[in-house]
Amino acid sequence: MKSQETLWNNCLEHIKTKIHFDNFSTWFAPTQALGWESETLIIEVPNHFYKKCLEDNYSELILSSLKEVTGKSAPVKYVLEGQYGEAPASEPESDEKTIVSSEDKPSPVEAGENRGNLVPSVDGKFTFSNFVVGSSNQFAHAAAQAVAKSPAMAYNPLFIYSGVGLGKTHLLQAIGGAILKENQSSRVQYLTAEEFTVDLIESLRNDRMPAFRSKYRPLDVLLVDDIQFIAGKERTQEEFFFTFNALYESHKQVVLSSDRYPKDMHDIEERLRSRFESGLITDIKLPDLETKVAILERKAEFHKKSIPHDVNLFIANNIKTNIRELEGLLLRIIAYASFTHKEINLELAKEVLKDFTYDKNRHFTVPKILKKVASHFHLKVADLKSNKRTRNISLPRQIAMYLSREYTPTSLPEIGKQFGGKDHTTVLYSYRQIANLIKENNDISHSIESIIKQIERG
Repeated sequence: MKSQETLWNNCLEHIKTKIHFDNFSTWFAPTQALGWESETLIIEVPNHFYKKCLEDNYSELILSSLKEVTGKSAPVKYVLEGQYGEAPASEPESDEKTIVSSEDKPSPVEAGENRGNLVPSVDGKFTFSNFVVGSSNQFAHAAAQAVAKSPAMAYNPLFIYSGVGLGKTHLLQAIGGAILKENQSSRVQYLTAEEFTVDLIESLRNDRMPAFRSKYRPLDVLLVDDIQFIAGKERTQEEFFFTFNALYESHKQVVLSSDRYPKDMHDIEERLRSRFESGLITDIKLPDLETKVAILERKAEFHKKSIPHDVNLFIANNIKTNIRELEGLLLRIIAYASFTHKEINLELAKEVLKDFTYDKNRHFTVPKILKKVASHFHLKVADLKSNKRTRNISLPRQIAMYLSREYTPTSLPEIGKQFGGKDHTTVLYSYRQIANLIKENNDISHSIESIIKQIERG
């Protein structure tokens, strides 16, 4: 491996720890170092969109990472794929036509002239065809497809909620991309609620509110990620309320995502919450084992790698949190195998992920699960171990048994023993009951996710 490639790969490893995985995968993974010109490192990028995004939004991070790796400052020059050594291609006519990532400040939307802050589909990353559908997300996927096919006609607004890293952003991006593919003149804007807030603050500071309103209210489709961010921000909520109304009354599509159900969004004005609840609300739950394996297989195909089934099964069985982490650990295995020139097998996977699998679940013990479940439901551990069968105790007890079987290697008889001497058939029954309820009851699903997060934090 050439020295500049090694240096750039080391730099990328440093950058990966500083930004969101999706943004790293989108903007940095397709790059490569080509060589040096004087003291300048030449980096190849796929197109002008990437060049502009890296220059405008990641320059400081790239330079600091290079300095961290090399011990000295080194400037960077970007060249388009296949054009190194040739005369540079002309730049786009206007910077306003540049695609930027979901973490960057959105630019005004001009019909047919940009992609409204959508990630470019260079590799089909955020498309419906690249979204792995399982029992945990099939309803949300179907609703998103219906909206993309008939904006403002199917479900308006569409509200998608789930925990972190389960596919909300993927679906929002897929909706926008599908609508633009069908009609390139559609005015589509994707952004996070935080970006909306920042844009509002800048507009207020610079007395540009008419321009701010003219940016959003003429849109055909508005896709807002992490809408819970506006909680407690009165002026942002007020402006978003009027923006929402303007779009809705003009029969324009609004799609929102959040990490919680609307009624659980505290510090959100009732008038806004009622707007969120007026359309279709759908959620994405934690994926089951089969879906996780399918996601890993799809991700391996994306990287043109053949991963043994037992390796995918090992990752899926040991990682209980979210899809983003699954993908990140798979990439870790692929990268390690590439750097060490080793074959990807179960032994290598266990070695590479030893700090992320068995050790990651070290917090999950039956006593800790009992303690966290009791605390969550305002009970005592003794209540969960008792023979009381009232609903307020029996349901938390079943949840604790479910988590004990799902997240610890403890046998059914041993779990029953730690629950005050219950029979192993009681544990198995409780496990199956909760496994079914998770698919049907959002409150139980959210409670379990909350308990899991508390235990993971130690």
